[in-house]
Amino acid sequence: MLTVVGLGPVDPEIVQPVLGPQIRFIDAPSHADLAEASGAIVRAAYVVGVDQLDAMPHLKVIARTGVGTELVDVAAAALRNIPVLITPGSNTNAVAEGVFAQTLHLVKRLGPLTQIVAQGRWSERTNYPVHDVEDATIGIVGYGRIGRRVAEIASAFGMRVLAFDPYADIPAERRVADLAELAQRSNVITLHVPLTEETRHMVNADFLDAMPPGAVLINCGRGPLLELEAAHAALISGHLGGLGLDVFDEEPPAFHPIFSHENVVLTPHVMGLSINATRETFRQAANGVKDVLEGRPAPHQVLP
Repeated sequence: MLTVVGLGPVDPEIVQPVLGPQIRFIDAPSHADLAEASGAIVRAAYVVGVDQLDAMPHLKVIARTGVGTELVDVAAAALRNIPVLITPGSNTNAVAEGVFAQTLHLVKRLGPLTQIVAQGRWSERTNYPVHDVEDATIGIVGYGRIGRRVAEIASAFGMRVLAFDPYADIPAERRVADLAELAQRSNVITLHVPLTEETRHMVNADFLDAMPPGAVLINCGRGPLLELEAAHAALISGHLGGLGLDVFDEEPPAFHPIFSHENVVLTPHVMGLSINATRETFRQAANGVKDVLEGRPAPHQVLP
């Protein structure tokens, strides 16, 4: 019987029925289990490098839950003819809803207004102007699955939608020429691009200065897309109206003074981990592993 192991918390009640009776799933593998493993389902925070690959000499496939592979040595796996799979689309809606959870929190000033009520400062309630997203413009950086879903939700809220992505087919009425134009024309900006050398710190002081005063920035993509010190300075000056972060340069992050700003909302990289999204991610990962182990083409394989 073939063995598939879970690296990080993976729900066997979802995975085992997908794998079927001929493949055994082990969610807390021992060293001996790893040595026998033909497949691995890997959670986002789990590192798979050369040492981990050495511990699994019979491994034939790795399925990563999610789409990021920064913590998986894809090149080392390729040298061993081990395909690395991802699960695109499994958490698209969850992340897009997370963008709007953070956006509404900031636009409606829920953080400081909660404190006003809790601290008995009712007379100060008009000191924090509350805005609407209707008729505002949202700028989407990256028009893939998540970016397109954000656009759909934004349209339902009555927002104008702009998008920048040199690799995507964007409707003409939404397409902008470059990031500078997107920054200048957007009241809310949300980031949905992969982390590359080109996109690292794409949101820097110049980008933030180009945004309209009081605009809101949301990053549920990758932490290093944003230059945190520049965002902190923009918040302190009052130019940046709000900042939502679900991702960070290092996770978990060390404390930063920006975390205490009243116009910041923070979540610990969980906007894509809703109950429904997590279940779908496990199902897709298990299906991918099963396909490879049973000789079918590897779905959604990442190339080194």
